[in-house]
Amino acid sequence: MTHPFTPVALGHSDLRVAPICLGTMTFGEQVDTDLAHRILDRSLERGVDFLDTAEMYAVPARSETYGATETIIGQWFASRPGVRQRVVLATKVAGPSRGMPWIRGDQSGLSRAEIVSACDASLRRLQTDVIDLYQLHWPARNVPAFGQLSFDPSKDKACASIQEQIEALAGLVQAGKVRAVGLSNESPYGVHEFVRLAEQHGLPVVASVQNPYTLVNRSVENGLDETCHRLGVSLLAYSPLGFGLLTGKYDATGLTAPEAPRGRLALFENFRAQRWGRPMAMDAARRYNAVAREHGLTPTAMALAFCYRNWRVASTIIGVTSLAQLDECIDAWHVTLSPALLEAIDAIRWTHRDPAQ
Repeated sequence: MTHPFTPVALGHSDLRVAPICLGTMTFGEQVDTDLAHRILDRSLERGVDFLDTAEMYAVPARSETYGATETIIGQWFASRPGVRQRVVLATKVAGPSRGMPWIRGDQSGLSRAEIVSACDASLRRLQTDVIDLYQLHWPARNVPAFGQLSFDPSKDKACASIQEQIEALAGLVQAGKVRAVGLSNESPYGVHEFVRLAEQHGLPVVASVQNPYTLVNRSVENGLDETCHRLGVSLLAYSPLGFGLLTGKYDATGLTAPEAPRGRLALFENFRAQRWGRPMAMDAARRYNAVAREHGLTPTAMALAFCYRNWRVASTIIGVTSLAQLDECIDAWHVTLSPALLEAIDAIRWTHRDPAQ
């Protein structure tokens, strides 16, 4: 099948990826192995050959499903000879424990030994010899992320230095286990420091940073976009549909009504306690969804097109639980937002800012 997308360069690395990436964190929880393999097959058929996973998946995180997603992908590779060579594979090493003691207990935070050990375990589960993009899932140091709005220096604690982390990643590249390295849930300071130290010491420069970028959280535009642009680091945008808020499926019912659609926010209470479940995020999403319908688009198509066509974004990570959802997300690639619609979107942001930050 002819590739429907023009691949984009990932930072200064030699990786070229599709502008749509299939996120897989539902595999092993909401999506069983058979359906996951069918979704992976369809994704590849339609030209989405960039896959993102993580050692901590499936989500919501449980000790019983730790590593399940990577295992499912590894089984897919093993059952389809030759398919691994057609895929750009990204995975992530978990940072300091966020209520997940089954991942290296109360580790000091992304030490050299922990990064190397985690990579080796991911390689085994994925049944591959090399990871194309290996990312630090969240920072080892204290940093505002996952709904924290501001930096609090009183929360600082000992962890591996950024230089130690870069040196560990460099060792993986040198050993041929990893082709390129990246960050996730990082701040502008963190991205800049990783690049500065890598350049200073002749070590691999991060190719990408994976952060939330969605209509209900455009905090990337508060400085990270300039950092990435000037340093040549690519943005991988995750949660473009705001954990389902921007599909419109919860507009009528809310998240907790018995008749609410069985999406992640309705199924799992711990997600509703996070940034995506805030009442102000639901209110803003309803307004965006209404604007989409007024302009003759589905909320899903508008929210995805906002990311797909944004100069800040190298690749947008989509997450699905069915083949129909996958096709809908890929079909939105052809949607263009008019200047009038973009103005209407910006008008909502001026009044509602980033409620899911």
